[in-house]
Amino acid sequence: MLRRLPRGSARSPLPPPAARSAVTAVPLAHVEMGVRGTRPPLVLLHGLFGSHGNFQTVAKALVRRVGGQVLTMDARNHGSSPHSPLMTYEAMSVDVQHLLAHLGIRKCILVGHSMGGKTAMVLALQRPDLVERLISVDIGPTSTALISEFPAYISAMKSVNIPAGLSRSAARQLADSQLSSTVQDPQLRQFLLTNLVEVEGRYIWRVNLDAISHHFADIMSFPVFHKPYPGPVLFLGGSNSPYISSKDYPEIQRLFPKADVQFIEGAGHIVHQDKFEDFITAVLNFLPPP
Repeated sequence: MLRRLPRGSARSPLPPPAARSAVTAVPLAHVEMGVRGTRPPLVLLHGLFGSHGNFQTVAKALVRRVGGQVLTMDARNHGSSPHSPLMTYEAMSVDVQHLLAHLGIRKCILVGHSMGGKTAMVLALQRPDLVERLISVDIGPTSTALISEFPAYISAMKSVNIPAGLSRSAARQLADSQLSSTVQDPQLRQFLLTNLVEVEGRYIWRVNLDAISHHFADIMSFPVFHKPYPGPVLFLGGSNSPYISSKDYPEIQRLFPKADVQFIEGAGHIVHQDKFEDFITAVLNFLPPP
């Protein structure tokens, strides 16, 4: 069941004043699976235009195979989480910190894909005490210039016009047709269309397109950090994806000196979808012993 965190609630004490951020956290919608055990809970963070559902199959597989607790969540401005005009990695990190405090989780293992991977890295660099280890899926701690077409996709999504009263399937079909001239990849269109929802008879986008558009440069970049994260890190890329390359290695080594970089053969950017079993095996091999 998807739960939304009530505003202003927390079970754990606040971090020391020096560690607090001026950013106001939003209460993230989240799903808890499994039962907390001796290993820190696994926290799965989705990518841009995604939702907690992108990692649900992974979460179920991990709970089934190794037990423990696994959390999935919707980032701010995504899924069922609240909208906010602010969309930076510092803000997304604070949101996760707020949820961890509310759930009484003092240490976790982060697994983040793309935008979620950058959020995981920022959280680990900001609050290494909260992160036992992390996996960044097909993204490094550098600027991402590979999806410059996304502003055009956002404009196309804003231009979609769906008349009231259509069935969900008819609405999706019409939106797909309207997007097709700009978003030519059918798989990508279907992914974007997961964000088309009906609210009181009208079809709207559940992602905050204005905030994403306004902060697109922030989402594509990576904040500056000077102090490295001392824990174990796995950068898990797809062999067919250009998102992690040798040019990223110096910055990976500088910020994450205990990092290992691995590539899953035959996988593209969405590694956990393209090569599910290989992805699960890589995650399991990286987890600490129970």
